[in-house]
Amino acid sequence: MFQYAAAAQSGSSILTLVGPFVLMFVVFYFLLIRPQQKKTKARNGMLKALKKGDKVVTIGGLHGNIMEISDDIVVLRVNDVTKLTFDRGSISHSINTDTVDKE
Repeated sequence: MFQYAAAAQSGSSILTLVGPFVLMFVVFYFLLIRPQQKKTKARNGMLKALKKGDKVVTIGGLHGNIMEISDDIVVLRVNDVTKLTFDRGSISHSINTDTVDKE
């Protein structure tokens, strides 16, 4: 009789050991992993949607207009005569001219 009780106790102790790890993984997934995946997906979509003439900001903070764009290279016009070449991944974000307040 005591053998069955010991077997039932050992089964529940395994559940109490594994349960917190499963709970921690679920919390990490919803608080850390999933939001990071959403940000990465949104950034990749933004990089794919870039086109000639878009106003962008690089990771270093340089503002410019896209003059030429290929699969992995972007040429930005910073002022009337200066053109700089960047990797496409160095674009931080695009500035939508429709949402910028005109003063």
